[in-house]
Amino acid sequence: MADLPINQKTETTSIRLTEAPLDTAAVDAFLRTEAAGGLTLFVGTTRRWTDGQETVRLAYDAYAPMAAKTMRALADEAAERWPVLRVAVWHRLGEVPPPEASVMIGVACAHRAAAFEACRWLIDTLKVQVPIWKREHYADGTTEWVQGQTPDGPRT
Repeated sequence: MADLPINQKTETTSIRLTEAPLDTAAVDAFLRTEAAGGLTLFVGTTRRWTDGQETVRLAYDAYAPMAAKTMRALADEAAERWPVLRVAVWHRLGEVPPPEASVMIGVACAHRAAAFEACRWLIDTLKVQVPIWKREHYADGTTEWVQGQTPDGPRT
């Protein structure tokens, strides 16, 4: 993954793709602004057990330039749909063992309802639209490519 890390940052938007562990304190610090009364930070982690199988690690792969471009487009769309003051969309690539974070979505708005709605929309849409692929590695030595999911089921 020679094109990593990707770290695109403006005053209002932070997009990151990296093989390094994700830093929740850094996302929180970026989101803080005196105009925001509501900050929502979603952190997706590698869970140890999935449907009775023990997961030892997840491996994420992506075409990083396209993934970053799509992440930026989603951040821009969220800012059009909600009164977003700041937004962070960070994703890890490479191997991510339990219980480390693989994705963080952060939204700052004047009020909490908009922050919650925008954050929920961003993570749900990211899972479907951003070209990042996940492979689960199980304790029994088997692996499985996992399809991105919406709250209603797998993407088609």
